[in-house]
Amino acid sequence: MRLSPARQRGFTLMELLVVMTIMALLATVGLAGYRYKTAVAREAVLKENLFQINHALEQYRADRGKYPSSLGPLRELGYLRDIPWDPITQSRDTWQLELEPPDPDNPEAETGVFRVRSGSTDKGTNQIPYNEW
Repeated sequence: MRLSPARQRGFTLMELLVVMTIMALLATVGLAGYRYKTAVAREAVLKENLFQINHALEQYRADRGKYPSSLGPLRELGYLRDIPWDPITQSRDTWQLELEPPDPDNPEAETGVFRVRSGSTDKGTNQIPYNEW
């Protein structure tokens, strides 16, 4: 029994369902990979920004003999062009500033910022919170 040419065209419902299922699986895998890669890229930017800020703090200390009281002098005196963004919190204002411990010989001396960390408490791909990097 031979079908007419008009009935031989097109796909069956089962063929369409199989193709749609395969496409949905591929899209899911692609989306998961995309999210992972963007997280890794944000972490790389965070590491670089932390390095640049902390390096500028050390340069400031080497030049002036003390750490700055905030991040503002780093920009004002040319150690940084601008305060970098925290790529995890998407802000310049969420950096956590760690002050140097007070000098036991001179407890009245002003303490400065000697380290900067991210303001996010989320965990990175290495399962360490960003604010502990």
